[in-house]
Amino acid sequence: MEHALVLARKGTSLASPNPMVGCVMVREGQIVGEGFHQYQWRDHAEIVALKSAGDKARGATLYVTLEPCNHTGRTGPCTDAIIAAGVQRVVAAMDDPNPVNSGHGFERLRAAGIEVFTGVCEEEARRLNEPFACWIRTKKPFITLKSAMTLDGQLALFGKHTKFRRKSRRPNDSRWITSEESRAEVHRMRHASDALLTGIGTIQVDDPFLSDRSGRPRRRRLLRVILDCQLSLSRYSRIVKTAEDDLLVFTSVALRSQRVRLMLKKGVEVVHARSLDGRINWDDVLTELGRRDLLSVLLEAGPTMNGAALAAGVVHKLFLFYAPRIAGVSRVPFALAPKLSLPPLRNVRTQQFGRDIAVEAYLQDVYKK
Repeated sequence: MEHALVLARKGTSLASPNPMVGCVMVREGQIVGEGFHQYQWRDHAEIVALKSAGDKARGATLYVTLEPCNHTGRTGPCTDAIIAAGVQRVVAAMDDPNPVNSGHGFERLRAAGIEVFTGVCEEEARRLNEPFACWIRTKKPFITLKSAMTLDGQLALFGKHTKFRRKSRRPNDSRWITSEESRAEVHRMRHASDALLTGIGTIQVDDPFLSDRSGRPRRRRLLRVILDCQLSLSRYSRIVKTAEDDLLVFTSVALRSQRVRLMLKKGVEVVHARSLDGRINWDDVLTELGRRDLLSVLLEAGPTMNGAALAAGVVHKLFLFYAPRIAGVSRVPFALAPKLSLPPLRNVRTQQFGRDIAVEAYLQDVYKK
């Protein structure tokens, strides 16, 4: 099963909007077939493994990270193929979170006389496909809020020669807070995400590219998404200059306005969303992203948007990098949200990246029924 999970992870950015699934066929103690799912391949991981095993699938044990499907979608039911191949035993990590299939795949296999065992490496399998579980149940994406900060909770360092840009609360310098190892992990996170979401304030202050520079293959471009109520995005910003059908802006400005037409000429897609008190409506944003089959969104923003997202209850997971530095002043806190009340953090884990410590914690359980 651990090997099946390794195979499943090969589907990162290649399987979406389907789940990442790995499958291993074992007969007489030897691996006789294996496979993982890629969306463009169409075949599910079980079918890939069965094809590679051929006649050796008969009497074999099939290890799979997700319950085999028992319904027809882009492909036929995997359960039928498993039964026809003469597989003797199926070991699965977890139930399918898709309500259409959950439990039915196992029922079909057991009815055909196949032994079925579940729950092997279940926690790891669930973590792997939490974005799919969220999307298939709510039709909205899984949101991970990522931030890098000092030990005293500041998103920027301030030197004695720091200069400030007009209308900015952050320093105009290029010093990184976190280590190279942490920055590499951020690009791994971007690679594993379908979209990257930020606010116009971050664009105006940092002028970032917000791109996936991991160098790893992906089926779809990382969609860069900006919430910009008044559509003040500059056509000279780096994110606009590098737009190639991968930049989406949500705004409350009328779509017939001259500003919208200018963005469209630059290759920027603009979508109208409701707003309240100068803030874009979160439900409009997440509904639209879910409609586009975007399962996972990485939120990289500043204090205002971080606070708004937390207050709105749309964040599922926090991933916070802490560098061993002290800013010494409170100018750019992690989140601005008066009277913020959050549920207790769950499944808290820590990891080390270079000299930095990362804290990963959940605010919501997408598997809770």
